[in-house]
This record gives sequence, structure tokens and C-alpha cells, in this order.
Amino acid sequence: MTEPGNESGWLFDEFAHVGDEHLDPAYVASYDRKAGIDPSEDLARLRELGLDPNRTLVDLGAGTGTFAVAAAPFSRHVYAVDPSPAMVAALRNKAERLGLKNVTCLRAGFLTYEHPRGTADLVYSRNALHHLPDFWKAVALQRIAAMLRPGGILQLRDLVFSFAPDDVTSVLEAWLAAAPRSPDEGWTREELATHLREEHSTFSWLLEPMLEHSGFEITDASHRSSKVFSAYTAVKR
Repeated sequence: MTEPGNESGWLFDEFAHVGDEHLDPAYVASYDRKAGIDPSEDLARLRELGLDPNRTLVDLGAGTGTFAVAAAPFSRHVYAVDPSPAMVAALRNKAERLGLKNVTCLRAGFLTYEHPRGTADLVYSRNALHHLPDFWKAVALQRIAAMLRPGGILQLRDLVFSFAPDDVTSVLEAWLAAAPRSPDEGWTREELATHLREEHSTFSWLLEPMLEHSGFEITDASHRSSKVFSAYTAVKR
């Protein structure tokens, strides 16, 4: 049986590559505490970039909906999209509990979510694109560009490596050494090592040409001092 949107049989199965923990309702129930994400900075940035009650926002890889529900009062409509059924259930419960009528929760991913072409004003994605190998990242970015209107904004945050391959050992060992010891405090060394082995973070010098080739102009790029997280603002040309 194929997943929604994968009738061809050759499409990368993003439903099978969301991370086993993201399919576990018990893990998802504790995700917000573990992730400790404060949406205020990203929300303020998107409001500076034009998010207002006349604008449509797509949140790809919405997780438990922390950002989606924070953005809803400032948006005309938010489409919160995630491939994990446990995550979608959590974000739907959160939206319903808050009485938000302008949040649509959908089980889909970068490669399977269908949005009317040229109708989204902003797309937001945080720590989700790394679930795709680079070939499929490029396809995903092309699909995001297609859903945005000209001048639309992509705000992308992810585990992106802003260093040269020669520095892999030194940078990654420093990152792993700084990880908390307890999973209650965040992602441990073992969990981060699993990410490195099994998921698909890429180099900034590979991701940035993908964005540009997909029809975006990168207007802002920032890289953390750890060299393992990056944030991009990109405008559809």
C-alpha cells in the first residue's frame, strides 16, 4: 500500500523517514518540553516580512504546532503540514483547544503536500528539511517556490553545516560534546549521533545554490557559532 501522494512507487517515502520517535505518541507528548522552542523570534521576523491577517502561511514540518498556533492570530490562514500522524494529532488538538478556526492541519510532507500554485504568501519550515536527501531537498524547494506567489517569502531554519568537509571531525565532536546528558534537557549526544547517521543534514554551500536554482533570492543567511544550524530568508523571484 502506498502513502498519499506516492502512487508512482518511485517517490522518496517521507512518511517512512520522519524519525521513529516522531511516530511515537508518548515521545510526541513530551516533544514541546524537550524541544523548548520559543516561536516569538521567528514570528516577529515573519511579521516584519509581511505576515498579517491578509496573508496565508504554510508551515511545513509543523510538528506539534507550536509555531502554527502562535502565527494563527496574525494570519488569514495557516496550513500546518506534517507527515507524522502523531504530530498531526497533537497539533490538531492544540489548535482545537485554543479555538483557532484558521488553522488547517494536514498529514503530508514537502513532496506530497499540494497547495494551489502561487497562492501562499509565506512558507515557514524549522528543522524538517533535513529528513530529505539532497536530491529530494532540491525537489522540495522547487515545490515550495511553486506554491508561493512572486515576492513570497520562505523562512527556513535547519541543521545546516556551515563548514568545510575537512572540519567535519572537529566541528561535530564539539557539537556532540556540548549536548545535554539527560534527554529531559534536550537532545543527547546519542540522539544527535543518530541524526548524523540516519538523517540528511547538508552543507550550506550545497543548500544555498539549491535555493537559488529553485527561483529564490537569499536575502538573509545566518549561521550559528556551532556551525551546525543556519537560518535563511529567501524571496521568490
